[in-house]
Amino acid sequence: MHCWMVAALGVALAGSIASAQSINGRLKIVQETATLKIGYRTDSPPFSFLDPQGRPTGYTIELCERIAKSLKLELNLSALTINWVPVDTRTRFKAIIDGFADMECGSTTVSLSRMKAVDFSSLVYAESTGVLVKAGEGIFSFNDMAGRRIGVIPVSTNAQAIRDQLERRKFDATLVEFRDREEGVAALARGALDGFATDKLVLLALAQAANLHNFVMLPEDPSFEPFAIMLPRGDSEFRLAVNTGLARIFRSGAVVELHTKYFGSFSRQQSNWVGAVLTFGGLPE
Repeated sequence: MHCWMVAALGVALAGSIASAQSINGRLKIVQETATLKIGYRTDSPPFSFLDPQGRPTGYTIELCERIAKSLKLELNLSALTINWVPVDTRTRFKAIIDGFADMECGSTTVSLSRMKAVDFSSLVYAESTGVLVKAGEGIFSFNDMAGRRIGVIPVSTNAQAIRDQLERRKFDATLVEFRDREEGVAALARGALDGFATDKLVLLALAQAANLHNFVMLPEDPSFEPFAIMLPRGDSEFRLAVNTGLARIFRSGAVVELHTKYFGSFSRQQSNWVGAVLTFGGLPE
C-alpha cells in the first residue's frame, strides 16, 4: 500500500474515532453547564423522600447521586452541580419530556406505554402493588374488597393493576383518587377508605412514618412493578452513560449497602425479583 494511502486511511480512522467519541444530546448539555437536573419525589419512601433537613434522600436518590459522580469523571469536569427538581405522580413525565429534569429518581415503573414518551435506565428494583387495610375489618384477601373503597393514585400502574384485578375477579369496588400517597394513607388512617393501594414497600414506609398500628398488607401480588430511573426518550448516549455508572455501582457491591441502609428496617421480606435485579444490574464493561 502506498504511503499516501496509509496516511489517508489513518486520517479517516482518526476522524471516525473522534466522531464516535463526540458528545451529543443531554450529555453535552450536562457537560457544557456542569449541571445535572435530578427529579425527586417526596412521597416515595424509602426510594425518594425528604430527610429531616428537607433534602432529597432515599435508595434511588443515592443511586443517582453516585451516577452523577460517574458522569463527572466521564465528562472530565472539575465539578458537577446537582439541581434538585421536585416532581409528583403527574409532573414527573413532563419534567423529563420538556427538559426540566435530566433524570427522575424515585419509584417509577417501566412500562411499554410509558416508553412511547420517555426512556428508562437498567432496572434498580422490582416490587408489586400492595393494598394496605385495617386489621379486624374482615378483609383477609383482595376478594374481600368487593363493594369497598380503595384509594389509588391516578395514572399510576398501581391504579391500573387494581382495575385489572376488579375486572378479572368480576366484582366492583369504589376507587377514590388522591394526588399523592401521603394523602391516601392519611385517608385510610382516619377511616375514609377500606384500603389504599400503591407499591408494597412504599406503603410500609409510609405507614411506619405515620406511626400506623393495626394495619396489614393483603397477601396478593396483583402486579409486577419494575423500577428504573426515568430518562429522556431517544438519547442513547445519555442512557449508556447512566447505565455505565449504575452497572459499576452494582458490580462494586455498593448497592447492597444501600439496600441495607434503606430497606433493612422493614420486617417484610423483599420481593423475589430483587435478587435478579441485583444480579443483572451489574452489566460487564
